[in-house]
Amino acid sequence: MTIFYLIRHAHADWTTDEQRPLSSKGQKDAQRLTDLFCDIPISRIYSSPFQRARQTVAPLACRLKLPIHIEPDLRERKLGDEPSASDFFEAVKQTWLDPYFTYPDGEANTAARDRGIAVVQRLLEEYPEAHLVLSTHGTLLALVLQHHDPQIDYVFWKALTMPDVYTLSVSPGKPAISRLWQE
Repeated sequence: MTIFYLIRHAHADWTTDEQRPLSSKGQKDAQRLTDLFCDIPISRIYSSPFQRARQTVAPLACRLKLPIHIEPDLRERKLGDEPSASDFFEAVKQTWLDPYFTYPDGEANTAARDRGIAVVQRLLEEYPEAHLVLSTHGTLLALVLQHHDPQIDYVFWKALTMPDVYTLSVSPGKPAISRLWQE
C-alpha cells in the first residue's frame, strides 16, 4: 500500500504574490508538523513550487534529512481574474458548483484535479509501498481527494485549516481518506 500525506500549506498572510512566505503562525505550525510525522517512515517529500508550501515541509525535510522535490503540478489552481477580494468565496464557490467553469485567465477545477491526480498516479507507479508527503494548496488537495470521494465539495474546502493534513491510502480496492492534523 502507498500512503500519501497531502498537506495544505501553513498560514501565510494573504497578498496577491504567489510566492508569499509563511506568517509567524505558519512557521510555528510547520515546526509542529514534524512531530506529527516522527513515527512515520516517510520515503520522499514533494512540494508545490510556491514558497509557502516549501516552507511548510522544510522543517520536516530537515529533521528527516530528506530533500524536497519540487513538483510544479502541485501548485495552486489559478482562480483567474475573480471579481474582487470581497467576493473571493463566492468566486471559489462558483468553481465548485461548475467544475468546468473558469474566470478569465483561470484554470477550471477539472484541469487542476487532472494534473493533481496525474502526480499521484505517477508517484504511485514509481514508489509502490511508500509513504510520500505532498505539500500543496487547499484547492488542489480537496480536488485530489474529491477524485476518490465525490462527497468532497466546497464546504469541505472551506473547512480546511492552514496547515491541514489528510492521508490517502491507496491499495487494491477503494482508497481510504482520513484527516491526520489536529489543531
